[in-house]
Amino acid sequence: MKLITAIIKPFKVDDVREALSSIGVQGITVTEVKGFGRQKGHTELYRGAEYIVDFLPKVKLEIATTDECEDIIIDAIINAAHTGKIGDGKIFVSNLDQVIRIRTNEEGAEAI
Repeated sequence: MKLITAIIKPFKVDDVREALSSIGVQGITVTEVKGFGRQKGHTELYRGAEYIVDFLPKVKLEIATTDECEDIIIDAIINAAHTGKIGDGKIFVSNLDQVIRIRTNEEGAEAI
């Protein structure tokens, strides 16, 4: 089992959610986060003063899946979140040792 974590631009959330729904993904955790990568933030003008915005708004998606579905989900995220501009985001894949559904005590792939 895998945990896929994707950090994407906020305006791409609906596109990614629709792409994941279309391939049968049933569970997604979405968190609003802030951060920066290579772009190191940017400067903005507000009422004539210049401000440095170090942390940019992003959205973190977390999807638990079976090993067989990993590549399909990653491809769907990439295709839906891609703009071709800096700051499109990143995808991290981690191993899940154990998953338990609290309500039914199901374990493993059945709990996903």
